[in-house]
Amino acid sequence: MSRVSFEQLLEAGSHFGHLKRKWNPSMAPYIFMERNGIHIIDLYKTVAKIDEAAAALKQIAKSGRKVLFVSTKKQAKQVVADKATSVGMPYVTERWPGGMLTNFTTIRKAVKKMTTIDKMSKDGTFDQLSKREKLQITRQRAKLEKNLGSIVDLNRLPSALFVVDVMKEHIAVAEANRLSIPVFAIVDTNSDPNDIDFVIPANDDATKSIDIILSALCDAINEGLEERKIEKIDSVAGGDEEQTSTRRERKAKAVKKGLAKDDEEALNANVVSKFVKDVED
Repeated sequence: MSRVSFEQLLEAGSHFGHLKRKWNPSMAPYIFMERNGIHIIDLYKTVAKIDEAAAALKQIAKSGRKVLFVSTKKQAKQVVADKATSVGMPYVTERWPGGMLTNFTTIRKAVKKMTTIDKMSKDGTFDQLSKREKLQITRQRAKLEKNLGSIVDLNRLPSALFVVDVMKEHIAVAEANRLSIPVFAIVDTNSDPNDIDFVIPANDDATKSIDIILSALCDAINEGLEERKIEKIDSVAGGDEEQTSTRRERKAKAVKKGLAKDDEEALNANVVSKFVKDVED
């Protein structure tokens, strides 16, 4: 069974593409028809592509890796932030920091700077500064929080990128392609799907369309995370059983060794007893 139905996508307006004159010919396989100068997306293909992307994202989450969600367009910012947060994944909804992926070390330094400022405010160092210095640091902290606050826990490069509107986020897509990081994206009729590994043809301007697709994908990610938890619990339980079994074996060996020792002592006692008796006779 598909994660999203044709009817749900239709109701959300996912089938509306851009004007025919703005189309990208590479999107031809995903276009159903043209009506009143607007391209209509084939939602049956959208349903299939959502399922394909969901299966891949589920496996990424199950393996404990991170997916970075990216969308700086107004219609998608809040939806992306909410959905990514719900599954504990990092996201970028403000300006894309150039070199976020290709110069990840520098970005991590900026994040550490933010952490250092937080430590200063906790250990009392902040109170020793002048009002001007405090104001400057506070403003710097606010700026860092706005741009990088959502990726504080991203300690290594993400294993995948999810993008809404590949034209607007072309720098992010280019960086991911350069590093061979798989890209999942909602791709409209005016965009080039050739640089995208998992294309989801759909309207990338309607909030409802973005919401319904993201909900399906985040549900898949959540399933992967839950399966990972269960596997961890099972492995811990299996390890405990193995330890218990090992302890039992050791105990059994110890008991056998003790019995053997008792038998040996009993045998020696018999020999001594017999020797004494022979001497007395």
